[in-house]
Amino acid sequence: MKYQDIRELSDEELAQKLEDGRAELFNLRFQMATSQLDNTARVTLVKRDIARIQTEMRARKNAADNAAAQN
Repeated sequence: MKYQDIRELSDEELAQKLEDGRAELFNLRFQMATSQLDNTARVTLVKRDIARIQTEMRARKNAADNAAAQN
């Protein structure tokens, strides 16, 4: 998922994507441990998506905090 796509999501959608990503990462790690994972690169992609989502959530929180502090 590209960062531009993530920026267009609402806060609720971001939270849902984060939850889904973490669940997928758990399943991928479980498959890797049992030698059932075919595409090991998927783990890296999911981790990056999670990091991008967390970055956007943090940026929105900081923007809201700065706006509240100025008022």
